[in-house]
Amino acid sequence: MAPGRWRQGGRLLRALLLVALLGPAAAFSSSFYSPGEPRSSVRVLCGSNWSLVLQGQWMLEFYAPWCPACRQLEPTWESFAKESERLGIAVGKVDVTQEPGLSGRFFVTTLPTIYHANDGVFRRYRGSRTLEDLQGYILERKWEAVEPVAGWKSPSSIMMHGMAGLFHFSGWIRQIHNYLTGTLGVHVWVSYAIFILATLLIGLLLGLVLVLISDCLCPAKSKHLAETPEEAISKENVENAALEEPDEAARLSADEAADVNDLSDGEDAANSSADESEEDLALGKESGGEETEDLSEQPVAESETESTVRQRKSQGAEKEL
Repeated sequence: MAPGRWRQGGRLLRALLLVALLGPAAAFSSSFYSPGEPRSSVRVLCGSNWSLVLQGQWMLEFYAPWCPACRQLEPTWESFAKESERLGIAVGKVDVTQEPGLSGRFFVTTLPTIYHANDGVFRRYRGSRTLEDLQGYILERKWEAVEPVAGWKSPSSIMMHGMAGLFHFSGWIRQIHNYLTGTLGVHVWVSYAIFILATLLIGLLLGLVLVLISDCLCPAKSKHLAETPEEAISKENVENAALEEPDEAARLSADEAADVNDLSDGEDAANSSADESEEDLALGKESGGEETEDLSEQPVAESETESTVRQRKSQGAEKEL
């Protein structure tokens, strides 16, 4: 009984090992074709093997199953992939609904989008989508006349790494939303409210983390540090100056008030002196008029006395005669 059990255990162990070894290979091969369908010559790229396009020459299509133009291009793309060995290239495709990270890395905004890659240098294909034009693009090396994608927009650049992460995060949010609304039966607006609250909480946490990091990198100066004698003296001088400022202001205000009073007294004295001088001038004019009148009256009186004297002398002479 024991040997039979050992044999059964060994067979079970071998079966498990075989499944463990062949399982990933079967899963990888299932991404290229499914049972009952002819094997496709188009390489399916995903987030784990997209770096293959950085080596050799590739023609890569970004598509979506719901896109009508992508469905129309599918047979042409399959025929083009069958000629890939003769053309010396590799033909691949990316489903943007399953690989949002890759669509963000290549910054795909329209469907279908076709890229040509040659040893990590990417060019956007904008020609006709017929089989003859696709083959002529490779055989006649028309891609050399096309300006390559700028370095900062290259799928292997740091910026596009961040863009891929952003698109992948958006796809993850969409999956959560579908799970809440589809599986759990949560209302759409309730799901939106959950995402809004989560966004606010994440923002607050990130802000708190940034504040803590800034405090650690640039700590504030402590107010209780021991002051040096020079700092203490300068601080006392500042305090004394601050205390003296009100006294000086009061003194200045008192001096200004006294100056204003002196100016007012001087103006009053000047006004009074001006009035007195005007009165003196008026009196002088009056006295001068009286003197002129006296002087004019004196000659008249003298002439009258002289005439009376003459009349008397003439009367005396007539009597003698």
